[in-house]
Amino acid sequence: MRPSKLLLPFLALLLCLPLIVGADALRQGHPERYVVQRGDTLWDISNRFLRSPWLWPEIWYHNPEIENPHLIYPGDVISLIYVDGEPRLTVQREDRSGPTVRLSPRVREESISAAIPTIPLDAIRPFLTETRLLDGRTLANAPYIVAGADERVMGSGTDTVYGRGLDPDADTRRYAIVRRGDELRDPDTRRSLGYIATHVGDAHLEKQGDPATLSITRSNREVLPGDRLLEANETAFNSNFHPDVPATDVEGQIIAVMDGVNQIGQYSVVAINRGTEHGVEVGNVLAIYKAGQTVRDTFGGRRSQRVQLPDERAGELIVFRTFDELSFGLVMHANRAMHTLDAVRNP
Repeated sequence: MRPSKLLLPFLALLLCLPLIVGADALRQGHPERYVVQRGDTLWDISNRFLRSPWLWPEIWYHNPEIENPHLIYPGDVISLIYVDGEPRLTVQREDRSGPTVRLSPRVREESISAAIPTIPLDAIRPFLTETRLLDGRTLANAPYIVAGADERVMGSGTDTVYGRGLDPDADTRRYAIVRRGDELRDPDTRRSLGYIATHVGDAHLEKQGDPATLSITRSNREVLPGDRLLEANETAFNSNFHPDVPATDVEGQIIAVMDGVNQIGQYSVVAINRGTEHGVEVGNVLAIYKAGQTVRDTFGGRRSQRVQLPDERAGELIVFRTFDELSFGLVMHANRAMHTLDAVRNP
């Protein structure tokens, strides 16, 4: 059965589409090559070459002769090449084995931790593993600090504190001290998504009992009676994810700013009411839209007609941590002020 005459032009367009997308992805005035510097991020480098940094996976060319070609290190050279007529970015790695430094695609073992991160880690570090999302019952039933050894402010590395509710049969010796923070609610359903458990410090169990004796090993702020004790989080964070677009359509809202302010700008950490249950993954880039205001039109034929202004694109965020029903994201670009309840969508 032959394709119809109407179908043939459509198939031809599909065949040309990757080339069109690849060519359009390049930023005007892009460099032909760039030497990666210490302190760079993958987002920074993507932004040098591409109009939209989240298109990186579509244009990245894996050099088969390099170990871990998806990782980029200071000193690597990112070059623009053409494969079958399509623009591709590839990496060349320094060879320092001889007296002359030359570029070659040789295999070189590198520590993954030495690779440049996708986004600035300093901006998100407190929210990677220390900040937790817990339901109210878990927080209420968690062990807690009942008092300090004296009446001084608790918080130094040698302070002794007493806790209750610890499992005497548990092998856990290291605990995180957390404090219940704001409750996050889904603005669509008004249902609670959990409480932010703010990391206060760390403690080591010295002696079981009721109360148990613990020593504070590290503190970010004053430790207070009533602060909760949770098993220390040993989960490692992978900072080498790639920016990309969600595989499904995402429609959500910013429900909180994690540094406690209402106005949002570049490098603000925000929570959105969409998580893994909605198809959101670490590395997903979402566009932020400032909610359009409702105004009164007093100039038309109908007096005082209410008009809903359209949402305006205000920036982009990248998701760096996901939960079932919400995610944390870092605002990477802001061209106007943003606030909670602004919309997030596929870019």
